[in-house]
Amino acid sequence: MDARRFSAAAARNRAPILAVLRRHLPVPGLLLEVASGSGEHALHLADALPELTVQPTDPDPSALASIDAWAATARLPNLRRALVLDAAAPTWPVARADALFCCNMLHIAPWEAGLGLLRGAARVLPIGAPLLLYGPFRQAGAPTAPSNEAFDAALRVQDPRWGLRAVEEVAAAATAFHLAAIEAMPANNLILVFRRSETASSHPA
Repeated sequence: MDARRFSAAAARNRAPILAVLRRHLPVPGLLLEVASGSGEHALHLADALPELTVQPTDPDPSALASIDAWAATARLPNLRRALVLDAAAPTWPVARADALFCCNMLHIAPWEAGLGLLRGAARVLPIGAPLLLYGPFRQAGAPTAPSNEAFDAALRVQDPRWGLRAVEEVAAAATAFHLAAIEAMPANNLILVFRRSETASSHPA
């Protein structure tokens, strides 16, 4: 039985995501992906960036099976087997990474999981390392697209703890980071580029 999962969204957005990540990721280095889902982004990044080692993770057993099935098919030497990682857990199975990427998690998880992600990233990333968060966000001074408003409402029906997060809310909670850049992406998404620092700032450079 083929355990691989296929995501139409991942197929659409992987090229724009890669283009942005190329500008911000350190090379060489270890890229930790939190909430890897189907594993398609991890595979695409490992294939396109052979100088990076990609460590996918997820808490869901079916996602872990999919990630490893994709990895087995590709046989890329720089794509590691998936690890079980709960973003909200006080300890992670990875002690250090050179960059962290998380795609489409913050809006489909309780805010406690987002806070756990920021705390965990602060534990594993050295000073100056990037934390890259992709997804739909609200942003002060920028109108929220009608499609994102509808998406937010649908998410909150499924679980009132879910929903689009405000850029400012995330930046305020990321006390060990400064917000270095906000990258506009297709379909009204953003990539928030944080850098590990000893002082916090909520303003993009």
